[in-house]
Amino acid sequence: MIALRYEQVVVKQGATEHRRACIDVGRIRLLFCSLWIAVISSASAQSACAWYLPINVSNRQSWEQVRLTKIGEFGLVRKARPGIPAHYHTATDFMRPGDNYENEPIFPAAAGRVISQRDDGPFAQLIVEHVTHDHDTLWTVYEHIADLTVVVGDTVDPFVPIGRFMTKKELSKYGWQFDHVHFEIMKHRPRPLQPTKKTPMRLFKVYNLECYTKAELEKYYYAPHEFFQACWNMASR
Repeated sequence: MIALRYEQVVVKQGATEHRRACIDVGRIRLLFCSLWIAVISSASAQSACAWYLPINVSNRQSWEQVRLTKIGEFGLVRKARPGIPAHYHTATDFMRPGDNYENEPIFPAAAGRVISQRDDGPFAQLIVEHVTHDHDTLWTVYEHIADLTVVVGDTVDPFVPIGRFMTKKELSKYGWQFDHVHFEIMKHRPRPLQPTKKTPMRLFKVYNLECYTKAELEKYYYAPHEFFQACWNMASR
């Protein structure tokens, strides 16, 4: 009789310990899931705002050190010139951030993939396609750049240069008006182009000379300063 009661006590103790173990495992799983959700949410927030200035300043997520050319502000009306009617400026023209005329780097503004490349002197251009965390697609454009380090199909990293500003020798050859990087953020996919022998990897055309009204400008482009600031504000919350 005593032995039977002892066995019942042992069984009850074992069942209690098993339940406690199950509860502990459940708590650990819940904690792990909560931590995992937090990590995913944080990563999503960072990817949503992982946008950086394309120039080499100490803080690429701040506008404080940005200098623009005299006519480089987004949305300015550019006067008509031979063969080109008056139009709205679709880009922000970033000046060289310092006095490095040898290898001043230009970076992609975010992770993405190169879809078009033009490497023909002062009008050299890259178009990069980006997919945001909420699956929206947009495109950034970099023009007047030299010594391209990527080609069509390459993925880009915002911390790895895609090219550089022109050297003094190149600017003396092509003109000092190209001493900046012309940077655009497009809402719409650029127009397909038929490649040529001169520009075999130029597969798309942008809308930079086609925005004759503010409505057209706002249809095709984001204002870079406003776009960056919105992303940075979101990241700081």
